[in-house]
Amino acid sequence: MVSFIFKENSKRESYSYFSDSKIAKEEKEFIKTYTEKKGGAFRILAQLYKAHIWKLLLSAVFYAIKVSPTWILPIITANLINIAVEQPPNTTNLVIFNIIIAVGVLILNIPFNILHVKYFSIARRNVEAGLRGAMIRKLQQLSISFHKDMQSGRIQSKVMRDVEAVEALSSQIFNTILDILLSMSVTIAVVVSKSIIVFFIFLVTIPIAVIIRLFFRNSMRRENHLFRKEIESTSSQVMDMIELVPITRAHALENNEINRMTEQVTSVAKRGYKLDLIQSLFGAVTWVAFHIFQIICLACSVMLAIHGEIGVGDISLYQTYFSSLVMKISGIVALLPIITKGTESIHSIGEILSSYDIEDYRGKEKVDKLRGEYEFKDVYFHYADDERMVLKGLNLKINQGETIALVGESGSGKTTIVNMAIGFFKATEGALYIDGKDSSTLDLQSYRQHIAVVPQNTILFSGSIRDNITYGKTDFSEKEIMKAVEAANLKSVVDMLPKGLDTSIGEHGDKLSGGQRQRISIARAIIRNPDVIIFDEATSALDTISEAEIQNAINNLTKNKTTFIVAHRLSTIRNADKIAVMRDGKCVEFGTYKELMKKKGEFYTYKTMQS
Repeated sequence: MVSFIFKENSKRESYSYFSDSKIAKEEKEFIKTYTEKKGGAFRILAQLYKAHIWKLLLSAVFYAIKVSPTWILPIITANLINIAVEQPPNTTNLVIFNIIIAVGVLILNIPFNILHVKYFSIARRNVEAGLRGAMIRKLQQLSISFHKDMQSGRIQSKVMRDVEAVEALSSQIFNTILDILLSMSVTIAVVVSKSIIVFFIFLVTIPIAVIIRLFFRNSMRRENHLFRKEIESTSSQVMDMIELVPITRAHALENNEINRMTEQVTSVAKRGYKLDLIQSLFGAVTWVAFHIFQIICLACSVMLAIHGEIGVGDISLYQTYFSSLVMKISGIVALLPIITKGTESIHSIGEILSSYDIEDYRGKEKVDKLRGEYEFKDVYFHYADDERMVLKGLNLKINQGETIALVGESGSGKTTIVNMAIGFFKATEGALYIDGKDSSTLDLQSYRQHIAVVPQNTILFSGSIRDNITYGKTDFSEKEIMKAVEAANLKSVVDMLPKGLDTSIGEHGDKLSGGQRQRISIARAIIRNPDVIIFDEATSALDTISEAEIQNAINNLTKNKTTFIVAHRLSTIRNADKIAVMRDGKCVEFGTYKELMKKKGEFYTYKTMQS
């Protein structure tokens, strides 16, 4: 039977229960649930499981059958004791009958436990996958500003740790609450049928549990919140520490970093210690209170047996049931820290899923073809958390197929301009027109399919060179890859590697030099065959020889394509059609290389300083 349960229609169930389409649908529902924010944490949790209600009901039925021995065995034990004391007729038959019932209900536990776990696990794992998928979906929709403000370590903690806490909460709530409801229902029914006095003793334990819970609730909630914040901060700092290992080692700052991180993890330990003390005191007070009531119940049932109002075996029955009830209520008590932690994680996940700082292009015009004409008209821009204007009335026009170079001191607004051209930032005042249309009216996601970006800080992922070059592209040939490799001056590097294009580059490309990583980034842009290309310090990590070679490749690549180039090395932009000199958020000079050199203004000064 067990084999049958596991194997029956396994392929069909695997597709039906865990298909991508179902999880994707749930992702959107989860985002909607959090965004609407209807009700508290438990209502949100109920909404997450709404699509799996029938699986949960089935699981509950199987759970009731599988735990039935915990209610039936005390009755059988009391029956056997009473049979031994009273010795009624047909004693042997009564004993055999009770034993058969006991063995039968115990055997039922195996198949029904498997069925319970099966259906509950399907629901739980779908919600887990859907919740993480919803966070990933939302993270892809949230603005670049959101990602700049939210540390990557905190995001990672929310996607992994907080979802795990929510999953643990749902698992504990379902099993514990279901167990308690079933046990209390059976216990009350049996006890009421035998003795009202004992029932009232049982009843007193419930308000005691509630009073203790209320007394500790605020303290546990506060400490859980502070502990979660400390963990998120530590997770972020650990990621920073790992990224800075080469810098730390290069400057002999190992001890400084050790001291800094030791102080941080010690802070986490202290916060965890306070949380442990609160939870420990809560558990100890509850345990003592319940066991005092258990002793009172024992005394009362003994007195009732002495006066002949209950059978001797019923003492065992009441004690077993009361012990079971105490364990169940203690289970709720033990569950409370998990509930507090889980509800805190539900709200933590909400920081992402309920954020409105998204790129929403519904109802906006899709860009099917891009000519590459850009016009900045009286553009002002400042960051959300800073009122200082980065761009101050910028007016700049780039014609189709032109290469424009942006030069100027750090902080003059060069990177802000290209970020606006990509669509990461929107003008605070004024407007950016793309092919004559206000960029705020365009579906920028469809627009970005026609552009390629080579950032200053090369972004690579663990995998092969081939994977990194073809990232996001499925329709490519080997010929196209090799063409991109040669154009980016990467062929000599690939030929030296043991597995060529299939060589693993390590985490973030750590096995390669800065120049080699940059060439991969350039090859990634080339293979997209974009209409508009944006180079943000694209040759900054290259030596002089490689820079010259790649510059030739870039010149060939950018023919008849609108190109933005942010550059500090002015020698790399000699062939640009136009050069915009930026200072304090304004374009103070604009023209060709020869025109600006002849003018002997700011560009001439910069060039002279680099010569």
